[in-house]
Amino acid sequence: MAFLMQQVLGDKLKNMMGGGGEDEGASGGDGKETAESKGMSREEFEEYQRQLVEEKIQRDKEFATKKAERANLRVLLRDKYRLPQSAQDDATVQMAGDDIDVPEELAKMVDEDEEQEEQNDSFMGKLQNMDMDFETIKTKAQTTMTEVKQAAEEKCVLM
Repeated sequence: MAFLMQQVLGDKLKNMMGGGGEDEGASGGDGKETAESKGMSREEFEEYQRQLVEEKIQRDKEFATKKAERANLRVLLRDKYRLPQSAQDDATVQMAGDDIDVPEELAKMVDEDEEQEEQNDSFMGKLQNMDMDFETIKTKAQTTMTEVKQAAEEKCVLM
């Protein structure tokens, strides 16, 4: 119980009383890391800091690229399905420039969907574009059936 109280109230009490002072010796007076706090020489510490900055820049660049790719895909899907455009996605795509592409896996999925829709559209399009009346189709089907029955009766003795 005392441990729990220490965890809950300890930091607040330290802040009210001016802090414990144990962190200031290791990290310097302003709270920043120093070469001494890391146990490195000055050159090693500068190289370490430079590597951290480069890694952060690389991560940020990769994140921005992935974010722009996703925004580009959303824009393409909105165009495809005639949905209202998003200003945020448009801005993200414009900020990234022409460097973005749709990821290969997502492009394959979209292509497969398009192929399926084309197949469905082609059949439905044929049905909708037919100039024939359903009554004429019905009468043609009935006459064909009666002709087949008559031909079967002539050839078969049992009917």
